[in-house]
Amino acid sequence: MPTETERKYLVVADDPRWRALIRATHTLRQGYLTTDRSPEVRIRVVDDTAAFLTVKGPRSGPTRAEYEYPVPVPDALELLALCTGRVLEKRRHSLPDDWIVDEYTGVHAGLTVAEIEWQGDPDVPPPAPPWAVRDITGDPAYSNATLALRP
Repeated sequence: MPTETERKYLVVADDPRWRALIRATHTLRQGYLTTDRSPEVRIRVVDDTAAFLTVKGPRSGPTRAEYEYPVPVPDALELLALCTGRVLEKRRHSLPDDWIVDEYTGVHAGLTVAEIEWQGDPDVPPPAPPWAVRDITGDPAYSNATLALRP
């Protein structure tokens, strides 16, 4: 079963330490096709050039099942249109060592979150950088599904 193990942290948006590390930036729009917590089903469009359907299972600590499939962008845009009231927009920045920083736009502008995914022991995460100011792993208030439902 494919799984993801991740930690999420709040980040100070204007901290120059993480901004200096940006390697690439993409614009993401993602909508939630289900409103239940499990499974969570979302459609994501990246830079209007790629799209993915993702199904996520319930969380067990920092780990949960995750299935992701590429879909044609036109189909994804139609599915995204079905998600009225359950859509997020953000800029995703790739940093070294597999760190990403999401800067939310739209109704969540100002919220900035870092995350790291890793393989191996789920109880031994990579050390957090100094610009990752608060661990929010598992806090439902900061899950993308919650944010999409609660502008």
